[in-house]
Amino acid sequence: MIDAVGNPQSILLLGGTSEIGLATVRAFAADRPMRVVLAARPGPRLDSARNELESLGCTVETLEFDAMKIDTHAEVVRKAFAGGDIDIAIVAFGLLGDNERGWTDVDYAVELAQVNYTATVSVGVALADRFREQGHGSLVALSSVAGERARRSNFVYGSTKAGMDAFYTGLTEALREFGTTVTIVRPGFVHTKMTDGLDPAPLATTPGAVADVIVDAVRTQKELVWAPAPMRFVMSALRHVPRKIFRKLPI
Repeated sequence: MIDAVGNPQSILLLGGTSEIGLATVRAFAADRPMRVVLAARPGPRLDSARNELESLGCTVETLEFDAMKIDTHAEVVRKAFAGGDIDIAIVAFGLLGDNERGWTDVDYAVELAQVNYTATVSVGVALADRFREQGHGSLVALSSVAGERARRSNFVYGSTKAGMDAFYTGLTEALREFGTTVTIVRPGFVHTKMTDGLDPAPLATTPGAVADVIVDAVRTQKELVWAPAPMRFVMSALRHVPRKIFRKLPI
């Protein structure tokens, strides 16, 4: 279980090569080595992540996980919990994609929707089932400010994150009575491999900075956070800008 000062003994990272997810695991491991389960597709990036965490003293397990293989998700989650309680589960996988292709190529659009929304719902249901049985834990869902209001430049991605965000917002209420805290994290632009080559947006941040927000949120049992924190006020204002003005903004 998470101890009195907020240190977990175990973490499951769904999206085991996610830069934000791994930065979060490292941040927790800085205080105490723990059991870590990395769920991702096998490959050099997963091997590298495992080696790094083991060098920090963590006991690391890897599970093969593919967001597109919906019928395997429940079994992946079952295997993760089979080795003992999971204190924190982080849902950190997703695709940014190409927006122009996303609204003109139906197969591509469906892939984005399946990975960013359908798959996150699938693992969310499986995780909820395990946390109900366990009676304690923390579930972290990496959403995005892109889901708060659709923009011409990334509305396909934003729409998938809006759906994910809504699901985990509801899951927050559903799991509260079972001793599980759900934390939704809404980062702005984050400098990662996924955003390489894109022009940074205002208040751009780093995986490490987002990880610090997540660690604090888990330890203080916050249910909704923005990264960086000022994005909350930016998005609050943007949500109320009239559409005719909003479409002219350079965002």
